[in-house]
Amino acid sequence: MTKLFEVPLYPYKRTADQDAPAPVRHPVVIIGAGPVGLAMAIDLAQANVPVVVLDDNDKVSVGSRAICFSKRSLEIFDRLGCGDEMVDKGVVWNLGKVHFGDRQVYNFNLLPEDGHKRPAFINLQQYYCELYLVERIRALQTEGKPVEIRGGNRVENLHCYDDHTLVTIETPEGAYNLEADWLVACDGAGSPTRRMLDLDFVGRVFEDNFLIADVIMKADFPTERWFWFDPPFNKDQSALLHKQPDGVWRIDLQLGWDIDKEKEKKPENVIPRLKQMLGDDVEFDLEWVSIYTFQCRRMEEFRHGRVIFAGDAAHQVSPFGARGANSGFQDVDNLGWKLKLVLDGKAPETLLDSYSFEREHGADENILQSSRSTDFITPKSEMSRIFRDAVLDLSEHYEFARPLVNSGRLSVPCTYDGSPLNGPDVSSLPQRTRPGSTVVDAPLGEDWLLDHLTGEFVLLGLGVDIPSDNEINGVSLTGITIGRENISPELRDRYLGNAAAAIYLIRPDQHVAARWLDCDQTEIGAALAKAIGGKVQ
Repeated sequence: MTKLFEVPLYPYKRTADQDAPAPVRHPVVIIGAGPVGLAMAIDLAQANVPVVVLDDNDKVSVGSRAICFSKRSLEIFDRLGCGDEMVDKGVVWNLGKVHFGDRQVYNFNLLPEDGHKRPAFINLQQYYCELYLVERIRALQTEGKPVEIRGGNRVENLHCYDDHTLVTIETPEGAYNLEADWLVACDGAGSPTRRMLDLDFVGRVFEDNFLIADVIMKADFPTERWFWFDPPFNKDQSALLHKQPDGVWRIDLQLGWDIDKEKEKKPENVIPRLKQMLGDDVEFDLEWVSIYTFQCRRMEEFRHGRVIFAGDAAHQVSPFGARGANSGFQDVDNLGWKLKLVLDGKAPETLLDSYSFEREHGADENILQSSRSTDFITPKSEMSRIFRDAVLDLSEHYEFARPLVNSGRLSVPCTYDGSPLNGPDVSSLPQRTRPGSTVVDAPLGEDWLLDHLTGEFVLLGLGVDIPSDNEINGVSLTGITIGRENISPELRDRYLGNAAAAIYLIRPDQHVAARWLDCDQTEIGAALAKAIGGKVQ
């Protein structure tokens, strides 16, 4: 049977750029058609920013790779127009269980409160994620949106100038050049773009190796995240089990540091390990096997002139916590609207420096959490192991110990505290929706609050009348009024607390920019000017 990752989705096709007498200039060129690069292209195309995606491949990724997509990523997919496809195919889960040895010590719920459109997580093979993103791009092309994927286009060289980047591309029919006003590098952990610019990561590489096996089998395990410390089938190590669509299960097994990676990936060595875990009577087939080493590293700066890095090209974390792809989608969410405003001449280029500030902050947060998870999962000293095992023993019976257990703190959206784009705040309003935080979803009539935040600045009035259409110095501002009689208990709890009314200025990436109990047009204009990185032109 033909696998999805064997079918060319965007095969090489000659373009007019290859026959042009001089390099053609494009507003945005993206290198890499992985999930982050594709999502970046969709975000820009929806805003009518012309974008070209270059990739030396012509199909989706081999193997499951990233499988856990967080609630925040699903909300971003909704804004990009492909959230339903992801959730309908994915395995929805909120619950997890932690085991120590041969016993379960406790379980947890990642979304214990009601009133959200999306679950805490879905599990979905990366190749399906990429497929739905490509299909969304095809739909945008049908609508006449300015987006193009060029498969079989390998970037060979870059020359950076003050106002553009010259890109040299190799194809099956020879090389050609094009120019990019802005170049976005989404070409993965081994980023050729990063190497071409002689840039590198800083951070830690952990001395441990993990086996990933995607296994096709029929099993009646529940759709939960199961994690084992020191299981009987992988003594003194750890293990993880996740369910995916199509009867595929993800199994992670810790192997240790001093191993022969190629030897450990061979089926004759993988299968006995899996049988120790699953039992001899369980029939299964291997779909994909890989071995990875933990790395928690990032570039020192994500913006280098006209070249901007996103996703794994900019930062790497260990996979426990599902922070890799999910943080990449938050990069996209942060960058797209800023590029749009700069290209339209409505914001200064300094706005793009805020992408670096905010997403470097996000990367540091992910690296910190991921490093702590890794240190807990793989203790580096006997004393650390004694502490960890004591915490696990206590957690079975005592709730106070459970927050100390770290089997991979799972991805949550980053709050940009201290961002230069944050405006006025009211401390008496709920802290979870303070400036810099993502908007928390809540029921709004028969639908959801986030469904009304589709990629523009929004002024949200809760118990305060807001004009539906506003324009302040050339920047559109959509007004949404929710009368007091229509404020749901969830909206009140998450946005008002004890206040009778409030006004929220919300950025295109659904982060809160400012909030007031009451305000006037001048205050709104000042907060909007700050949120776009300077005085509005």
